[in-house]
Amino acid sequence: MDIQQLAVHTKAAAGPMSALKGDVKDRALSEIIGALKAGRKDVLAANAKDLEDAGRDGLAPPLLKRLRFDDAKIREVYDGITGLIALNDPVGLTLSATELDDGLELFKVSRPIGVIGVIFESRPDALVQIASLCLKSGNAVLLKGGSEASRTNRILAEIITSAGARAGLPGHWLGLLETRSDVTAMLKLDRFIDLIIPRGSNAFVRHIMDNTVIPVLGHADGICHLYIDRYADTEMAVRLAVDSKCQYVAVCNATETILIHQDVAGHILPVLQDALAERGVEIRGCDMTRSIVDVKPAVDEDWHTEYLDLIVSVKTMPSLARAMAHINQYGSGHTDVIVTGRRERALRFMDGVDTADAFWNCSSRFADGFRYGLGAEVGISTNKIHARGPVGLEGLMIYQWRLLGNGHIVADYTGSDARQFTHRKLNHNFS
Repeated sequence: MDIQQLAVHTKAAAGPMSALKGDVKDRALSEIIGALKAGRKDVLAANAKDLEDAGRDGLAPPLLKRLRFDDAKIREVYDGITGLIALNDPVGLTLSATELDDGLELFKVSRPIGVIGVIFESRPDALVQIASLCLKSGNAVLLKGGSEASRTNRILAEIITSAGARAGLPGHWLGLLETRSDVTAMLKLDRFIDLIIPRGSNAFVRHIMDNTVIPVLGHADGICHLYIDRYADTEMAVRLAVDSKCQYVAVCNATETILIHQDVAGHILPVLQDALAERGVEIRGCDMTRSIVDVKPAVDEDWHTEYLDLIVSVKTMPSLARAMAHINQYGSGHTDVIVTGRRERALRFMDGVDTADAFWNCSSRFADGFRYGLGAEVGISTNKIHARGPVGLEGLMIYQWRLLGNGHIVADYTGSDARQFTHRKLNHNFS
């Protein structure tokens, strides 16, 4: 089946998917958990082969780490799906209700988007997360993972679609794309695909945006910052910096640049250097930073770089205002952290930094749909419309206006003797 035929079938499945009751979707998610457990050995074997080939082909270590789908990742997948089952059905919620006139009532009701095309990196666990979120939100989905994970993705898609069929889901609600040419073809299918979510490099996301008329939701780089304020507690600042940078370096919410106020740089930088060195982190610092600790020099490119590796750039700042200006100039609008003991400075930071996720005294690694209680995520959006930050169930929903009348006509509301609208808020839901 070619990509257009697949998209036609997936579009046809979107209608029945949007009408599924919550208990059917939850039963399908439970069936998927059971099927993944039953097929665990086959999944691990396929992933081992993908890892073997990727290693032989010289895939970079951070990408190899993302590609690995071991028992720990499988447990995370189970937990994510279990968390989704526990969430309320997001479809059919009354978002607002207004009486326009006696017997004429307007409701704003949540609905699935339709067909979502997701292009993601070499993380097989992402396939399961995305498919599960689309299922719970009543969307059909076309998935394209990295070619280096082709075997793992193929068997995971087979397990999920078979389990869904047993639970009563419509056929072709999930489609798997496997070639680069499929992506090119997908971008032209605006009649069948309602939203594209790309996950990858800045250049890749820009390519997607420049070559399709389909709405695109996603982020390019994850250039996240942690700013250590003049009123920061040293122990807390170092602990948060280490976790933000080192807890998992190959992900988009890992901190890539640490900014530090010049008033505390003298006593915090040596402690921070030792703590990062214990984790094998290479520091690249500005001139003022290098006058305090012996580190490699940073160049302008470092402030623009998402390392996804054990490297961090450090810059000493004269003020909170200059730190915010640096973040707004070089950041990607993903996640930015302030460490400070002063609430008013934290609020100033949150108000002034143009970012999807603004944190106070906590690790940047918390920027995650599962940790937010969203039931995992299809990605993190740095857009400023529809959805921003981790995109969970709510970000996969749109709404429909539903107007209930009793023979009402617009002519009655025009002219010199026109009826007047009441526009009274209602307290009951659409039913």
